[in-house]
Amino acid sequence: MAQTLIGLVSSDKRDKTITVSIASRETHPLYRKQYTKTRKYTAHDENNEAKVGDKVEIVACRPFSKTCSYKLVKVLERSHGTIALKDNVNEVELPEKVGADAHVASSSDRKLGRAASSVSEEDGNEASASESTEE
Repeated sequence: MAQTLIGLVSSDKRDKTITVSIASRETHPLYRKQYTKTRKYTAHDENNEAKVGDKVEIVACRPFSKTCSYKLVKVLERSHGTIALKDNVNEVELPEKVGADAHVASSSDRKLGRAASSVSEEDGNEASASESTEE
C-alpha cells in the first residue's frame, strides 16, 4: 500500500506541480522537549486544481521527475483566501497637548531629528516669513 500524506499547499507557482508542507510534533528522546518538524514534498497536480493554503492529500507513486515522487489525490479543504496588509498606513495626527507635555516633539519631528524647541522656533519664523511676502 502506498504512503498517504495530508498537508498544506505552500506553493503552486510551477506548472502541474505543488509543494506540500507537512508539520509534525515530535518529542526529543533524551530531553522530552516537544518541537515541530516541517517537511516539504513536491507533488504532481495534473489539473492545477490546488491553490496555496489548501489542505490536500498526496500519495507516493513512481517518480515524475528528480524531486517529484508524489501525486495529488484530492483537495480536502479549500483555503479561505489570503490577507493583504496595507503598506502605506497614514499616521494619526494627535492634537497638540498643553501643559507639561508641550515640550515633547511629534513623531515626524523625531524622525527628522529635530528637537521640540527648534520646531516651535521654525514655526514662528515661517509665520513671519509668510507675513512679509504677503505685504
